[in-house]
Amino acid sequence: MSMTGSPRTDAIPASHRRTIDIASLPAALVVRSDAQPVAGPVRRTKIWEFNTNLHCSIIGTCLSTAELRQTLKKLGLVPPDSTDHELHGAAVSLAGRHDKAGKLLNKALDERHRISINQFAKASTDEAVRSFWRDAVRRGEIPGAYWATLTHPAATRALIRDAFGEVHMLSHLVGAANRADIRRLCQLEEENAELRARLDRQQAAFRKAVVTRDTTIQELRQALAQQVAADPPTSGDHNAVLKQLAADLERRLAAETRRSAALSDRLTSAQATIADERSARMSAERENAALRGELEIVETSMHAACRDGADTVPSRARLDGITLLYVGGRTHHVAHLRAIAEDSGGTLLHHDGGIEHHLNLLAGLASQADLVVFPVDCISHPAAQVAKQLCRQAGKRFIPLRSASATSLLAALQRPEVTGLADAAE
Repeated sequence: MSMTGSPRTDAIPASHRRTIDIASLPAALVVRSDAQPVAGPVRRTKIWEFNTNLHCSIIGTCLSTAELRQTLKKLGLVPPDSTDHELHGAAVSLAGRHDKAGKLLNKALDERHRISINQFAKASTDEAVRSFWRDAVRRGEIPGAYWATLTHPAATRALIRDAFGEVHMLSHLVGAANRADIRRLCQLEEENAELRARLDRQQAAFRKAVVTRDTTIQELRQALAQQVAADPPTSGDHNAVLKQLAADLERRLAAETRRSAALSDRLTSAQATIADERSARMSAERENAALRGELEIVETSMHAACRDGADTVPSRARLDGITLLYVGGRTHHVAHLRAIAEDSGGTLLHHDGGIEHHLNLLAGLASQADLVVFPVDCISHPAAQVAKQLCRQAGKRFIPLRSASATSLLAALQRPEVTGLADAAE
């Protein structure tokens, strides 16, 4: 099934998604007339009343994979070992049917987003619903608001079309973020290659200097031996010859000593430079390895979501029954990170690290979590220390993430200690 703009397209680049021209959508997005201001009892739109072009975005955006699997399991229509992509395709096909399957999907969506539905129920006009929708988008609370907007009795075709377009465009923003990570990886590889070349050039220069020094010393020894052999001193001027030779050797030795001292200083400075560059290179290589690992996780998730019937492609890590506490990060990314955890069957709690949430709240959140993660590039030192201390006291695991990006979280979810928690929970 091609994607239509769901925010849960985590790492699927734009080249792997079908682009939908919103202007080409049929005029009849809903099998009912434009709504009038609410006056008295009204009925919200059911999922089977929407045009089939909307079903893919509704299923992909408003239900997590775990919820979808649980719903379809009740119908007995999908094999237990079905991939996430097969589940999504089956649900989209069932959404347009006015039967038990369609009603069960509609019920699951209503129960999942009851809070948003009740909030949107305060709106009585199309403009009021649009205002609620815009506020939810700014907060990053897309799934519940999307379902509440589309099914609201006062929502017009124009509002439904606009909401669909905004959800569709979210997938392009996710693709842009992944491309930024790839560009950063390429830059690190170029810097690593440049550091290696500089190190090789400096080592070659040092080898040449040492060889030149040794050669000069050897030539001096040979010259002395040849001079003594060619002009042996007589007994009368033996001391004068020796003094002259000694003075000449002292001058040449002093010159070589000064040159050796200069070379030694250069060598010491170069060794310090090499040590710094080696450290920078090792840091770049570690970051390269981390980025490559994260990209492999992203590609694995992408193929698992896009390929149909590929038994050799591993699926995303399962977190059934696992609760994650994410400390720090960027507030506007939290909704996307929560969607990643829910897609894997887990639950994500968030604490902003002390910006707006008091650090005293961390203890209560940590007690509810099975695992604590935090991005080292976007968390205060006090918040990180408190999170680590709480985990050690409770005997729980914590994982520092390379960055606040979604790919870092995806990579962490593939680590053996995380999958081991999920297996133990089962």
